[in-house]
Amino acid sequence: MDMTQPVAALFDLDGVIVDTEHQYSRFWHHQGTVYAPHIEHFEQKIKGKTLVQILGDLKATPEQDVRIRAELNDFESRMDYSYIPGVVDFIRDLLAHGVRTAVVTSSNKQKMENVYRAHPEFTGLFDRIFVAEDFKASKPDPDCYLLGARTFETPVGNCFVFEDSFSGLEAGNRACMTVVGLSTTNPAEAIRDKAHAVIPDFTAFTYADMIALAR
Repeated sequence: MDMTQPVAALFDLDGVIVDTEHQYSRFWHHQGTVYAPHIEHFEQKIKGKTLVQILGDLKATPEQDVRIRAELNDFESRMDYSYIPGVVDFIRDLLAHGVRTAVVTSSNKQKMENVYRAHPEFTGLFDRIFVAEDFKASKPDPDCYLLGARTFETPVGNCFVFEDSFSGLEAGNRACMTVVGLSTTNPAEAIRDKAHAVIPDFTAFTYADMIALAR
């Protein structure tokens, strides 16, 4: 790690910053049961994918596409966007040490408006917020995280990725960044070999802990 270069912390959103994954699991389990009953555990297999990709997996007809989008928009407007414990204090600790911060999420702009309404301070915690419309390819492709490195003009060795899903963890590793796994969606033992460290939340994790993980 080159401390003469900027350091960047890149955060997934759901299951990392806000505690929403179990809510989404219920929604997509229902949609999978209705539209793709032949796909077992559909709600798990679509973690980290954009809505466009999920609808493709469902092989939704135009009419189904409209119906699912409307149901999802309504669902997201009523979701609980509670923060993962300790995340706000951790991000403020990073900012105090000059770390560049970004959200890197497969969520679209419309969903993010719900997050901003729930947390008016949200945008002030990050230098950039990257959403589904910003990426050519979605996780597990590393493009979204490499975009973060390019935007901050920092080497990948100075970038830290915070993820909870298998596809997100793979994206961070394929980007050759230091990956911290959150055991909010999958058990710690299921992601331990996919991250440089695994934490349950941010209550006992600091800037110093993050820097110590750098290769």
